[in-house]
Amino acid sequence: MEQELKLNELEDALAGFDYPLDHEAAVASCEGVTLLLADGTESLAAVVADSNADQFDSVDDLTSEVMSNLPRNAVGEPYQSEGDG
Repeated sequence: MEQELKLNELEDALAGFDYPLDHEAAVASCEGVTLLLADGTESLAAVVADSNADQFDSVDDLTSEVMSNLPRNAVGEPYQSEGDG
């Protein structure tokens, strides 16, 4: 599937998979999906492939793993700070 997703759409998209899902199946299921990030784009399949998890038992497991494997600057709007002001 060719698709572009914002991070706030990620969990809903991953909810469409049948869990539990092994690592290889998760990577294959994410092929063709591009994440639109604050600092550019990332292939969802590549982000999942970087995971060390053998299996994802739920959408929460996979979402958490994706979020932890994204570059630090991927989340948020550029030049915005939650702590200033």
